[in-house]
Amino acid sequence: MKLTEKDKTFLETLRRLMEWRELSVELKPDRPSRMVLRGTYGEKIHRAFRMTRQGVRWRFWRLFNDIYVSAFETILFIEKTFGTQLRDHAIRISKERWTLRQEAMQVGFTSADALQESEEGSRQEQEGNRPTDGE
Repeated sequence: MKLTEKDKTFLETLRRLMEWRELSVELKPDRPSRMVLRGTYGEKIHRAFRMTRQGVRWRFWRLFNDIYVSAFETILFIEKTFGTQLRDHAIRISKERWTLRQEAMQVGFTSADALQESEEGSRQEQEGNRPTDGE
C-alpha cells in the first residue's frame, strides 16, 4: 500500500503535535497488540488535522496499525523464507527510491509531451555522436 499526499500531511501534523506533547502514541497490549493515539481531541486537534475526531482515529489506525505493521509482517515473512541476506539490498533500493522521489518532487510536474520530446532529442543526440562504418 502506498502513502498518499493526505497521509504525508497527516504524519507531519501528528509529528508536530507529538513534539508539542498534545498527542502521544501508546501500545495497547491485547491479542494482538495495537497502537493507539492518546491525548485531547479538542478543537485544537480538529483545526490542526482539518478532520473529525473519527477521521483522525481512522487515518491513524490505517497508517500505524495497518500499513506500518503490515510492512513489517511482510518483511518478517520474506526474511523467514529467504533469511536476512537480502535486507541490505532492500534498504539500499528503498533509500534510492526515496531520493529519486524527493528529486522528482523538487523538479515538479512535467507533461508527457515534454518528456517524449526530451527523450527523442536525447536519442537523436546519441545517434549523431555514434561513429559510422565509413569512419
